[in-house]
Amino acid sequence: MTRIALIVFLIISLVVTVPWIQSLEDGPDQVNWAKRLDGEKGVVTNLQFYFHDTVSGPNPTAVRVAEASATNNSLTLFGSLMMVDDPLTEGPDPSSKLVGRAQGLYGSAAQSDFGLIMALNYGFIDGIYNGSSISILGLNQAMHLVREMAIVGGTGLFRMARGYAIAKTYWMNPLTGNAIVGYNVTVVT
Repeated sequence: MTRIALIVFLIISLVVTVPWIQSLEDGPDQVNWAKRLDGEKGVVTNLQFYFHDTVSGPNPTAVRVAEASATNNSLTLFGSLMMVDDPLTEGPDPSSKLVGRAQGLYGSAAQSDFGLIMALNYGFIDGIYNGSSISILGLNQAMHLVREMAIVGGTGLFRMARGYAIAKTYWMNPLTGNAIVGYNVTVVT
């Protein structure tokens, strides 16, 4: 490639990409539940949303797909495995704006306390994050007030993601097991 052709290529690339990059920061795709900050070591994004896990009633979003022979005799349901398709919303009210879905599985992995091993994909559908996702893998000690889990990857704007998710139970019905969990997630890409 000649020097002139290279310069023309670079100018065209800047003209095409600068408006796109600016549109990521402001405009019609801006969302209230996420903030992006460009830093020296990458883009840091903070997400705040609510996870709605419904295990009872006529339309559960989490269903038991497997269990060990001793699961029903265990106070922690040790050995049970749930498949999940939970809504993610902007606020704690189930009717607040849908921003994505958590899909995957979690299982009871602790015999003496209630700990869930989680392998979930959090796929987003709102604003510039539409089509992007993060993957969370880790132990969720659900009876602790605050829990931390690892972000181990992602897609779209979160490609090559790393980071952590802080989960805090907002509401739980101990009779049904239904819960609303607030998430504060820090993602670095």
